[in-house]
Amino acid sequence: MSNVDWEKDDPFEEQRDNIEDPMRRLLREFGRPYWFAVTVGIIASIFARILDLLPALLLGAAIDAVFNEGAGAEALAEQIPFTVVPQSWIPATQESQFFMIVVLIGLSFAIGAIFHWLRNWGFNSFAQDIQHDVRTATYDKMQRLDMEFFADKQTGEMMSVLSNDVNQLERFLNDGLNSAFRLVVMVLGIGFLLFWLNPQLALVAMAPVPLIAVFTYIFVKKIQPKYAAVRSSVGKVNSRLENNLGGIQVIKSSNTESFESGRVDDVSRKYFNTNWGAIWIRIKFFPGLQLISGIGFVLTFLVGGYWVFSGTGPGPFTGTLSVGVFVTFILYTQQLVWPMAQFGQIINMYQRAAASAERVFGLMDEEGRIDRDDTTDDLVVTDGQVEYDEVSFGYDDEMIIEGVDFTVEGGETLALVGPTGAGKSTVLKLLLRLYDVDEGAVRIDGQDVRDVNLPSLRQHIGYVGQESYLFYGTVRENIAYGTFDSTGEELSDEAVIEAAKAAEAHEFIQNLPDGYETMVGERGVKLSGGQRQRLCIARAILRDPDILILDEATSDVDTETEMLIQRSLDRLTANRTTFAIAHRLSTIKDADQIVVLEDGQIVELGTHDDLLAREGLYAHLWGVQAGEIDQLPEEFIRRATKRAAYTEPHD
Repeated sequence: MSNVDWEKDDPFEEQRDNIEDPMRRLLREFGRPYWFAVTVGIIASIFARILDLLPALLLGAAIDAVFNEGAGAEALAEQIPFTVVPQSWIPATQESQFFMIVVLIGLSFAIGAIFHWLRNWGFNSFAQDIQHDVRTATYDKMQRLDMEFFADKQTGEMMSVLSNDVNQLERFLNDGLNSAFRLVVMVLGIGFLLFWLNPQLALVAMAPVPLIAVFTYIFVKKIQPKYAAVRSSVGKVNSRLENNLGGIQVIKSSNTESFESGRVDDVSRKYFNTNWGAIWIRIKFFPGLQLISGIGFVLTFLVGGYWVFSGTGPGPFTGTLSVGVFVTFILYTQQLVWPMAQFGQIINMYQRAAASAERVFGLMDEEGRIDRDDTTDDLVVTDGQVEYDEVSFGYDDEMIIEGVDFTVEGGETLALVGPTGAGKSTVLKLLLRLYDVDEGAVRIDGQDVRDVNLPSLRQHIGYVGQESYLFYGTVRENIAYGTFDSTGEELSDEAVIEAAKAAEAHEFIQNLPDGYETMVGERGVKLSGGQRQRLCIARAILRDPDILILDEATSDVDTETEMLIQRSLDRLTANRTTFAIAHRLSTIKDADQIVVLEDGQIVELGTHDDLLAREGLYAHLWGVQAGEIDQLPEEFIRRATKRAAYTEPHD
């Protein structure tokens, strides 16, 4: 089984290519509401870093003034710039000056801690708020796309965007952005103080900065495409794992654990190779960056040390250099080495975040075929008449249904039958606007479904599909799902129980360990197929829709349970327009009309008795279920064989 095409597929490649400056867009679209928090973080970061620089400056002042025998208040004031304290506050004795320096250093640490707290609060709050908004906005956009979008996408890819990529953005906005401002303040602050203390030696200390800039530019150019590939490969790993975990029963029953382990190994190895390519660039860049920064420290120590003990500047350097200034230079240069090395980490985090932002906006920029204009009028159902007017639909240049034309009067039941792949489910999904027609129109009481508010349309329609999907939660929560009122509250327990009784589900629910509060497990795995299907029917009954769609609603139940459910469905469908799809023709023989589809077109239309009398496709399908295979015409068998060979999954 090959998965080469799947592994090469990037579901958002086209959108990503059209996204410019994703990080600026992220801040513009999602950061503005939280300007206060990030402003607090930036201002606090500036003051925190300034206070972090004071201890080294005060230490140098203490060495040159306090510990210098005979130096007075005037000498100390000259060593403390920017009037940290007024000269009139500086005591005359060395002992008092020493303790004043100790107090100032202690205050710088204490006040700095407050600003560090404010800085962390500001950036963390900013990052968490944006993370929340991006995730919810991306999910909201995703779930509003039409079904054609999901047919082409792996669930693992969607999960990777909503989880891994959004988390990557939060990491940069918190740690990366925080570190970036800290780096800028440290470099500018230290650079300013070094040039203020000794411009000549400052040139030596800052010499590596241009080289670091060039080195970083090369790194960015090489790492950027690597991270885009890494983020895409993460989604592919997630897709494979999600796919396999969802099909674990098939894997076990088919004894293919070794095969699937091999497939996981393959996709994980591709992620490993892609990620290792990025890691290899990083592990060469960061030590190199630290080495360049360290060269600045060594040169500063060499030139400054010689300058101090020789008393004169070496080579072109002039003037004198005091011990206190030299010590301050060493401390500041040491503080500068780490921020310079950390600059590469910030660029690294930025590139990761930019790759993730491209994938997030690639999803958010996805355009669906269905126009969700919530400003249109609500659907008004009076009789419940449904009209299909020469409807055609297809995708990927393939027509699925063509020229479908029929009318169902309010309160009638129409059944759709036909071979697998004839387009039965697609016809009804057009009524729900899970897809939009390409030609023709679908109308409810004369209103084109494309011209009414989409939520109001689906509010009037109840749908029970072939797949009995249950959400992780209790039995009660699953039955009541979708019946929330304007306050978000669910219906009463009595209403839920009545719906369960109507769906012939109440008896088995009572026998569950916790009754209606029993947890059904993920996708209802703790229940049988028939039990899941009855809960889905109860869910539709509870909504009390004007129009009911039953798409193979009893396919997973035994004959006895089907009889019980059918009896309830007969009562449920008595006064509402109902559409039913069924391969078991016995369940729809009493329908008011039966539409027979073949290859996406209507080939027969009438009642059960009329269609049997015509001895056409419907009569042959009835014969198959009646066990009259030997009496079927050869042409029917030939066409069935052809359909089985070419039928696409568009039922």
